[in-house]
Amino acid sequence: MDTPFHQFSDLFAQLGLPSDEASIRAFIGKHSPLPENVDLWDAPFWTPAQATLLRDEIVEDADWAEAVDQLNLALRAPA
Repeated sequence: MDTPFHQFSDLFAQLGLPSDEASIRAFIGKHSPLPENVDLWDAPFWTPAQATLLRDEIVEDADWAEAVDQLNLALRAPA
């Protein structure tokens, strides 16, 4: 069974956020670094629907899990 590969920008679109490179960089710059003691989906800048999507993808190791992991790492790095 093939695992779908989702682009990082596709995750932003899935979350209802602007998904062009400049917007992604601006989002990460604005919200980084996310403290290590805060789960990605518990960050205060997500809507409830966005937080649920992020949590479910990781917990269920679903299609978007790899892209969500990328986002998590990007938000942990200093801006």
